[in-house]
Amino acid sequence: MVTEAYSPVTPAGKPRLGEIDSRPVAPFLRGMLIRLRFASLAAALVAGAALVWAAEAPRRTLVVLGDSIAAGFGVEPNEAYPARLQRRIEDAKLPFTVVNAGVSGDTTAGGLRRLDWVLRKPVDVLLLELGGNDGLRGLAPESTRSNLVAIIGKTRAKHPACRIVLAGMIMPDNMGEAYNRRFQAIFPEVAKEQKVELIPFLLAGVGGVPELNQPDQIHPTAQGHELVASNVWTVLEPVLKEVK
Repeated sequence: MVTEAYSPVTPAGKPRLGEIDSRPVAPFLRGMLIRLRFASLAAALVAGAALVWAAEAPRRTLVVLGDSIAAGFGVEPNEAYPARLQRRIEDAKLPFTVVNAGVSGDTTAGGLRRLDWVLRKPVDVLLLELGGNDGLRGLAPESTRSNLVAIIGKTRAKHPACRIVLAGMIMPDNMGEAYNRRFQAIFPEVAKEQKVELIPFLLAGVGGVPELNQPDQIHPTAQGHELVASNVWTVLEPVLKEVK
């Protein structure tokens, strides 16, 4: 019985299964290989750039501790001023994520009670927007002041590097001149004493303007929220840029 000696190439000149073809690669295959190599290189460069960006600009957190205005009462969530701040942050290419911790009807006492929950995660900037409901309920300005100071102190104890921005409020005339004067003075006094940034009046240009408020004349419309966002952004943007 005669057997043929093993040959790596079949009589037709094709490699057997598992053998490497040493013949020249067809032009279209060569082009495909080149394209694949360039695609892999491009992907690696993009991934590398993303890693470098992430290393240079870690995400930061901006928490809005507020009431029904922050919560967006009566408007769509993306129309409320915290969502509008997020869009401005993205347009400015700042590495911040806005966390909306607004609760309708909340007071400074309520904000203080739930603060531990808010501070569970890192907070780089706190926008403190509470006090409006204190005033509308005629609560003692001294109590509001004490609660604001406590919120600031507790935040700093948990996150020492946190920057704080305080939003000032003014009551409508029907609360009485004497009360309004005492209440309005709280915010600049606390800001100065605690060395935090102050938004003089959150609703500047919006409060008392019927067409910028909902029928209750307390909560801004979507257009009103845009102006509120502008009031906040004027003070907030420089703070965000200073956070390292």
